[in-house]
Parts: sequence; C-alpha cells; structure tokens
Amino acid sequence: MLTCGQVEGMKVHADEGGVTITRGGVYWLILPAGYIGSSFWGMVLILASTNVLTAMIAAGCFTAALLIVLFIAQNWTLRGLCIGFIVFFAVALYLQHTSQLRILRYIILFIGVMNCLFSVYDIYDDLISRRVNSSDAEKFAEVCPCPCNGVAWGAIWGMISFVFLCGAMYLGLVILS
Repeated sequence: MLTCGQVEGMKVHADEGGVTITRGGVYWLILPAGYIGSSFWGMVLILASTNVLTAMIAAGCFTAALLIVLFIAQNWTLRGLCIGFIVFFAVALYLQHTSQLRILRYIILFIGVMNCLFSVYDIYDDLISRRVNSSDAEKFAEVCPCPCNGVAWGAIWGMISFVFLCGAMYLGLVILS
C-alpha cells in the first residue's frame, strides 16, 4: 500500500525555503509533490475557470482552505492575508450574484495560471539555476536508480509542470469553444 509517510516536523525559513521531515512513505511521491503538486492544482483551477459553477466551487474550496489556515496560523501576517483573500472572494461572489460583473471566473483563472507559472519558475530557481545539494531533486536523484542528477530531475519536473500549464490552457480553450 502506498502511503505518503508520517510528517514528524516541518520548518519554514524566512528565505522562502523549508524542510519537512517524514518517517516512512514513498519518497518517489513525496519529493516531487510540492513542485508538481502546485502545477497540478494550478491546472485544476484553470480548468475550473471555464464554467461559472465550477469557478464558484473552486472559490468555495479556496475560501474553506483559507478559513482552516486562518484558525491554525501562528502569526498575524498570515492571518491578515487569509482575511484579505476571504473578503476578496466574498466580494467577488457578491458581485457575481448581484450585478452584471462576471469576474469570478477570471479570478480563478488568474490564480491557476499564476500557480502554474510560479511552479515552473520555482523549479528553475530552486533546482536548476541554484546548485544546492540538499534540494528535493538531489534527494530524488539519490533514491532513483537511474544516472540522473538533481539538475536533470529539476529539468524533468519543470517540463512536467510546463506540460500541466500547456495542457490546462489547451483543454480550457477546447472546453470554451
């Protein structure tokens, strides 16, 4: 049975980096999950933006996640951001229902595209241009039996993320036409 492991500790550093310590699990899934997972969810949001109902569902899920983070956040900066985005989505939903302004689909589309683009950029910045021996891609290269190094795995993950972005744009255009 595939499990993602038990998280023992998580630290986020001020330089946008961090570390998660797990016990057990499938490292083939855990190590690329942050980078590729971000692109995957961006793709989901792009596709959700093609329909008003799915955009409302995505906004509702996003708001629910923000509410959860709001209650577990340990600093006021994160709480303030959560409150700001919750108010932003509430105003967008209100305008969606009470006026001719149909902005919610574009907001969800923007968030999805930015998520995909930032994932591709983050992979390039963290795994390809910077030579860090403790990156997720370097750890993945250690557990993988193939002769690829961390930079190669970073490039592969970047291509997968870019395919998610292009695939979402293509499918979105097919759905809209």
